[in-house]
Amino acid sequence: MGSEGSIVFSGVAPHPPIMVPEVGREAARDVRRSIEAMEEMTNRLVSSGAETLILISPHAPLEPQAFVAYAGSKVYGDFRHFRAPKTFVEAPVDHRLLEAISASAALEGFVISPLADFDLDHGTAVPLYFLQRNGWTGHVVALGYSFLSDSDHLRFGRCIAKAVRTVGYPVAFIASGDLSHRLKLDAPAGFDPSAHLFDEEVVDAIQTNEPQRIAEIDEDLRRIAGECGYRSLLVAIGATTNLRTASEVLSYEAPFGVGYLVAQITSKRRGEPADEAHSTNYSDPNEILPQLARDVVEAYVRTGQRLKPHLVDDPYLNQRAGCFVSLKTLTGELRGCIGTIEPAEQTLAEEIVSNAIGSATRDPRFPPVADAELADLLYSVDVLSPAEPARFEDLDPRVYGVIVEDASGLQRGLLLPDIEGVDTAEQQVQIAARKAGIRFGSPLTLFRFRVERFREQRG
Repeated sequence: MGSEGSIVFSGVAPHPPIMVPEVGREAARDVRRSIEAMEEMTNRLVSSGAETLILISPHAPLEPQAFVAYAGSKVYGDFRHFRAPKTFVEAPVDHRLLEAISASAALEGFVISPLADFDLDHGTAVPLYFLQRNGWTGHVVALGYSFLSDSDHLRFGRCIAKAVRTVGYPVAFIASGDLSHRLKLDAPAGFDPSAHLFDEEVVDAIQTNEPQRIAEIDEDLRRIAGECGYRSLLVAIGATTNLRTASEVLSYEAPFGVGYLVAQITSKRRGEPADEAHSTNYSDPNEILPQLARDVVEAYVRTGQRLKPHLVDDPYLNQRAGCFVSLKTLTGELRGCIGTIEPAEQTLAEEIVSNAIGSATRDPRFPPVADAELADLLYSVDVLSPAEPARFEDLDPRVYGVIVEDASGLQRGLLLPDIEGVDTAEQQVQIAARKAGIRFGSPLTLFRFRVERFREQRG
């Protein structure tokens, strides 16, 4: 056992109870391709050497602002609500990994709410049934997603990846979810002639070994599809951002008007060194984002040339997001900061390039950075989640940044979170309003957002 853990396998599993032979009986034959594919996926998972399985389901009890986790010494679920009370699954809970995930998530402002005395939902129980039936044994961490934003689900996945790296043993990740529920006239959610496009986008992204494309699927198309697995997939994509993709569709079918996908996203063979699971196009965002900002500024100051980012295949850098790039001296004094609340470029990599150059040359508070200063600068990049409307009591300057607007919406000010000396929401709002030139006491509209902060460390 190594000193550093890693996600050695990840995949996607459907969860219709009718797949379980004791539930579906004769009708289970209509989903035999999915059943056979689950056997193949289990064989791959077992071969990876995973000791613990993380499962995330869309059907766990939902909390609007928190992810959930089944607590207790073990997880248990049966199929009594599907006319098979004697058919059940159970597994011990990996509390060490669950605590590591909770701690990692808390650092990013996320809450994991424990589910005490809850039996597993069918979105967790069905995949676990097939995994155990086909030979996987081990501990489980069973999670449920939330009503938070899509970008928050990607960030939560990255929190899981960080936690796994701390526990010292191999872990597998399965995203439970069905695709469109509107593929036939008699489908459970009705029929929509465009719903099949959602499933085709997901399947094609995996078949072409580009699972990160799933995070870019149009929101209206997802709504048309009536899917239930998208956010599970987002967490899986976030958790495997830095892993070499090895995506493969093992099965896709829709006999009842609902899309059932069994697929592999990433896989690392037993005994393969952890560092070999990384493609040269994929790097730790904690390192690469500040380094990209540094490379951009140094190239621009020295040559006047705008550096073209060379890591746009990285799923994290390929997303669209607003960001702020900050330059500080070695003594901690601000030397420049420019950013975008909403993305102006096609990728985060390009957003960083534009804002890094702006921070070095266009911050009105400072003269342009000179060549002689470059060796004495440190860089940080703050990646913003989409802003959401907020009341004053919803603000927390340690966790959320704030955007304030005047009544006309023409004057707008922003303040990032966790700024030294800003300890109250009142201070935060006042500073943001003052930056926008809004008169004290004027009516304000408030928005809040989270940031993921990547800082260069002093050498």
